Amino acid sequence: MRPAEFKNPEQELTRFRRRLLVALSFVLVCFSLLLARLVWLQVIQHDYFQTRAENNRISLVPVVPNRGLIVDRNGMVLARNYSAYTLEITPSRIKHLDEVISQLAQIIDIQPKDRKRFHKLLDESKNFESLPIRTRLSDAEVARFVAQRYRFPGVDIRARLFRQYPEGDLASHVLGYMGRINDRDLDSIVDAEQEENYQGTEHIGKSGLEQKYEFELHGKTGYDQVEVDSSGRAVRSLARTGAVPGNNLSLTLDSKLQRIVEQAFGDRRGALVALDPTTGGVLALVSKPTFDPNLFVDGIDATNWDALNNSADHPLLNRAIYSVYPPGSTFKPFMALGALTTGRRTAAQSIADLGFFDFGGHRFRDDKKGGHGMVDMHASIVVSCDTYYYRLANDWGIEGIAEFMGQFGFGALTDIDLEGESRGILPSPAWKKKRFKRPEQQKWYAGETISVGIGQGYNSYTIMQLANATAILANNGVVYRPHLVQSIANSKGVIRNVENKPIRHIKLRESDLAVIRRAMVDVTVNGTAALAFKGAEYETAGKTGTAQLFSLKGAEYKEANVHERLRDHALFVAFAPADKPRIALAVLVENGGFGSQSAAPIARQVLDYYLLGKMPQGAAAEVQDVADN
Repeated sequence: MRPAEFKNPEQELTRFRRRLLVALSFVLVCFSLLLARLVWLQVIQHDYFQTRAENNRISLVPVVPNRGLIVDRNGMVLARNYSAYTLEITPSRIKHLDEVISQLAQIIDIQPKDRKRFHKLLDESKNFESLPIRTRLSDAEVARFVAQRYRFPGVDIRARLFRQYPEGDLASHVLGYMGRINDRDLDSIVDAEQEENYQGTEHIGKSGLEQKYEFELHGKTGYDQVEVDSSGRAVRSLARTGAVPGNNLSLTLDSKLQRIVEQAFGDRRGALVALDPTTGGVLALVSKPTFDPNLFVDGIDATNWDALNNSADHPLLNRAIYSVYPPGSTFKPFMALGALTTGRRTAAQSIADLGFFDFGGHRFRDDKKGGHGMVDMHASIVVSCDTYYYRLANDWGIEGIAEFMGQFGFGALTDIDLEGESRGILPSPAWKKKRFKRPEQQKWYAGETISVGIGQGYNSYTIMQLANATAILANNGVVYRPHLVQSIANSKGVIRNVENKPIRHIKLRESDLAVIRRAMVDVTVNGTAALAFKGAEYETAGKTGTAQLFSLKGAEYKEANVHERLRDHALFVAFAPADKPRIALAVLVENGGFGSQSAAPIARQVLDYYLLGKMPQGAAAEVQDVADN
């Protein structure tokens, strides 16, 4: 047997005391850490956590400002706002979205087009955003939903501001339209350092003045300080920083004149720009066909979008500032003025026009068989003699032509206050070398200069550029920047006028200008536009033009034998009264044939109204209705 072992009480007590001390130390360390953390949170970090708690209790709700109005020169409202109730869904709070929409459709009328538009918005948006399924609810629909709101968590009714264009498609390419903010818009907002100002804003200008003056029209976002409970529900409003409404735009545009022009075009495609030559103010800017910007207010449905986007007539295209066309014979007065200014011709010099000009084995034909006989500068404009300008272009040379025409803004942006303006093409050897890649394409051939002389060849300009050049001619070489906005007024009524000072002055002799002016007046009295201006009570300086779309290769042009879309474009430029011009314009009718037949009659209606107040037949009642609204 092993001897019995006896425990040493002293050792056991020492061992126990040691363990107790370790445990006590551990407890003290833990309590010290807890105390330190408590001091850190309650004393050192007190202000920080108090602020966070306050932020959790108080929510900042953005207050979207009223968008500024757009009015014409006479105060007629072209773009305004209205408030309406919308039924909105927050997709992130709903599991079975389509099922909920079907249940909602039993209470509120939800059409298939509403569903399509909602799903389109859903694809473009973040799923936590509130998206409208129905807009502009009636009071009865609002009451029906409110009675059953408890059934639909994640669905609510909100009051929203909507853009409205009371005149429908009038001046649609000028005004533009609104649309929901997308990623590209967000980039522009960030670039402009406007992120905070666009909190709560869901729509933005997409084209026209709505886009160009977006940050003027938008206003300044306000905020409501709202106390919320633990579930995020609003308890009470604590404070409010009011939103500042956007600025109002007052335009140089005359809505009555705009309506007359749009009616004059009818179903034809084309564009017209009318300017005040003494200020550069745009009196009318028409692109046909037009579109109704109200279609975009709620988010355009697929049917209307397909109709607009896939139409062969391209109604969304702004033909006045984006599309480019050969100027045709409307280029000739500028060629003649350049010839006088540079000494290439005198007004009295004449040529024998046999109906063609031979150069390098190629025959450039005049539009009149047998020619016009002896033609001086005056007659060359009045009867629109091609042969005269074939010879002039050949003698002058492309470099000289390009240098002179560039002064009138051909081939350069006019800097009008709209996005999407095209530069056009003022042909020159330098342009051709830059335009083409292969060396054989880059070479400028002398025969190409001859076509440039009659406004054909590589010549390609916007109707805005053509109208601006005509305004410069009418204003004796004084150049203004074309502009649509005349003044900007804030919510307090403080008005900021848009500067309309001359930007440059082309050195031209009055005697040379008088030669061109007399010839252009004779165009409307005895020349190609005489029929359109028969009986006019004012003197007009004008020039017709026909822009050829494809080469006939010597064959005779017969409109009836050419497909409608391949027929020549009809052009006309004018300013009036000829001695003291108040208006200058350029008009183009796509595939309209001769300028005297299609374009000049439209210009006559414009000038009759603007100078005399005369309404075209059938237009008076509709224009008056526009004024009354």
